[in-house]
Amino acid sequence: MKLILASNSKTRKDIFDMIGWKYEVITSNIVENSNSIDPKQYVIDLSKDKANSVASQITEKALIISADSIIYMDNKKFEKPKSKEEGFENIKKMSGKVNYAVTGVTIKDLYQNKEISFTDITEVYFKNVSDEDITWYVENEKYLLNRAGYSIAGKTSIFVDKIVGDYYNILGMPISKLYSKLNELGYSISDFEMNS
Repeated sequence: MKLILASNSKTRKDIFDMIGWKYEVITSNIVENSNSIDPKQYVIDLSKDKANSVASQITEKALIISADSIIYMDNKKFEKPKSKEEGFENIKKMSGKVNYAVTGVTIKDLYQNKEISFTDITEVYFKNVSDEDITWYVENEKYLLNRAGYSIAGKTSIFVDKIVGDYYNILGMPISKLYSKLNELGYSISDFEMNS
């Protein structure tokens, strides 16, 4: 069975590699845009658009998995910072507060002509972080300009007091929930080719 990850995200690829699945990466060619104000609907809309974009690029049957993730807090989406200054401001706003990692995933099953979309939310509790520490962080975190300015797998980890929910969801792929949904479609782990 052909498995396609509709994402070039390093962390999503790392999660698939960790499981050992054999997969191909095909990225969507959409302009990421949703008018939805609700964070869960927003990530679902974009994950569906990505899956449909990849489906339009291929001719063979496949199982396409796409995802979109945002960080949400105080009724606001935190986009990828465009500069170190913006990264600094993002972390400063999150200092001492809870932010929410929201991921939407779409499984587009071209074998059965079925589609499932779902969301997962993880609460991320930040300690109070001093300006001095944030300055050090923005100068030293190579993934600063990634999602919202922080990478839980990187240096941000020293600012996180605790998380409630799936750690892998913060990385952009709630893998346990994904596998449950694949089960709902009738698949088991042995249906997937493994890397040798």
